[in-house]
Amino acid sequence: MTPAVLLLKKQKIAFDILEYDHDSDCQAYGMEAVEKLSLPPSQVFKTLVTELDNGKLAVALIPVTARLSLKKIAKLCGVKKAAMAEPSKVTAATGYILGGVSPLAQKRKLMTVIDDTAGQYPVCYVSGGRRGLEIAISPSELILLTNAKVAPVTEA
Repeated sequence: MTPAVLLLKKQKIAFDILEYDHDSDCQAYGMEAVEKLSLPPSQVFKTLVTELDNGKLAVALIPVTARLSLKKIAKLCGVKKAAMAEPSKVTAATGYILGGVSPLAQKRKLMTVIDDTAGQYPVCYVSGGRRGLEIAISPSELILLTNAKVAPVTEA
């Protein structure tokens, strides 16, 4: 059981676990979940960790088919620039490895922004904390648990 799943159980949050066999050759982790679980791509959100120009890290949750706007995430976080964080920094801050980074129960509390499209759905899917594990959760619960800002953060 991952820290993300343990947190949801402890908080008595309604959620479902979906599992699939991860292909170690696959690098498109979110799209792999879409394909193997037959999920709507617009409802599957990838967890991206960015490094801000002030040295802090921030999390962005966006649909797997979208691209993160680094300019938008920087502006929402009150800085001028943002870049994708190095994998070693991601693991150190979150406790998770790439492809299995859950927005929930991270080692350090990071500023989190969820793309505003999440609110269009009764359920969204996020990593459960390891490759091959997805969590189905209501966007409102996800926002509450991550203390996230909700805003458009994808490229047009």
